[in-house]
Amino acid sequence: MKLSYREDIRNVLKKSGAKPSKRFGQNFLTSEKKIKEIVEAANIKPDDIVIEIGPGVGNLTQELAKKAKKIIAIEKDGNMVKIIKETLKDYKNTEIIQADILKINTTGACPVTPDIISDKYKVVANLPFYIATAIIKKFIEAKNQPELMILTVQKEVGQRICASPPNMSLLAISVQFYAEAKIISYIPKKLFWPSPKVDSAIIILKPRIDTDIKQINTDIKRTDTDIKQANKDLFFKIIKAGFSQPRKQLANNLTKNLNLNPLVGIELDKKQIEGWLLKNSIKPCQRAETLSLENWISLAKSLPY
Repeated sequence: MKLSYREDIRNVLKKSGAKPSKRFGQNFLTSEKKIKEIVEAANIKPDDIVIEIGPGVGNLTQELAKKAKKIIAIEKDGNMVKIIKETLKDYKNTEIIQADILKINTTGACPVTPDIISDKYKVVANLPFYIATAIIKKFIEAKNQPELMILTVQKEVGQRICASPPNMSLLAISVQFYAEAKIISYIPKKLFWPSPKVDSAIIILKPRIDTDIKQINTDIKRTDTDIKQANKDLFFKIIKAGFSQPRKQLANNLTKNLNLNPLVGIELDKKQIEGWLLKNSIKPCQRAETLSLENWISLAKSLPY
């Protein structure tokens, strides 16, 4: 059963007595061209395991299943689960799981989806706008990160995630610390049913093997794992202070909001902070949005002990 077109999706829902759920943020992609673009971007190989979040009626799932070794489709809505069990019945390499993706454990033993833990995998999803950033955070911070994520998100969110100086944000730095981020293309809202209020963006996230955090200076003598976590904590403490008031000068934000005492046992006054910034070729009067990821890592590696 082909499910790329609006009427096909309407008919499938009508047959099952279901409707698009506002509660679950359901907007079904009806463009065969855009579905193929998403699948092509995922660069799926015959031995790939793909996790699809929120498969809906299964139109994207069908195309993914034609190329991958296995598709794990995770759907929260029980009505949609009933539908995709029917629309995917001819695709024997699909596993359908009714679950809230945000409650699935991706850092330890997960009996429901062991593939997430033990194997390499990719994530492909048309994400509900209201939980997109939470889902991204969950996977890029996971112990076993995906090899690749191809995601459809709200256009503005995609632009913020993939931003570069001078348009950086806390969200952009937080995601780019863990993954390379790029916009592939945009999807007009008219290509969804029901149509959302805004256009969407298809983005690609490629998790980094290691974001230089082992080189961030710290006096904490612990195991390698503990040091890595301590370095992350230090990095994010610095960027959160820097972006605490995005329109304010960086030196002022760091002076007022950066408390390093609990982590590394030091306190910096404004003069020290200005010197620290200048040492890294950053003007104290700059705003946080003008700094690159490399600038922030450089700051975290060069604290004036």
